[in-house]
Amino acid sequence: MELSKRWEGHEQALITTIRKETKRTEELEEAGYRSPTWAVLRALQQINSATRIEGEAAMSAPPFFQSAGRGDLLFWGKKEGPTVVIWESLSEQEKESWLEEASTMHDWVVWYKSNKGAEEIRSFELSEKEIFSNYDEKKLKEEKNKKNKKTKKAHRG
Repeated sequence: MELSKRWEGHEQALITTIRKETKRTEELEEAGYRSPTWAVLRALQQINSATRIEGEAAMSAPPFFQSAGRGDLLFWGKKEGPTVVIWESLSEQEKESWLEEASTMHDWVVWYKSNKGAEEIRSFELSEKEIFSNYDEKKLKEEKNKKNKKTKKAHRG
């Protein structure tokens, strides 16, 4: 089902939202963000029979969720039910808001980009819930190669 059929507001509000969402998506992608594929989202959805997706943009949220939104912006449906959260697509404020909401929920799954080697632990990682990472192995190899090159230069001295 297309977004215009699920949108509950006025048509002009939909147009304005799509413009804002397009700009936001372009900024995220310029910073390196990539949306998970629909196949990945379907697999995450099946873990807890999720009916809701939290994150992404209004135009890219998959229609196979009964509810979709990000932060205070509800794309369609109701903000309730088992949820798949796309962590990197949330702003810092949206992340904080979701963490507060998640403390009262028991049926969510988080998809996030791993910070392998980083000491920061996100509060949702301590909850013993279902959490999935899409760490980029290619990026890991590139990081190792950079470190190796720096080490070789230092030893040439």
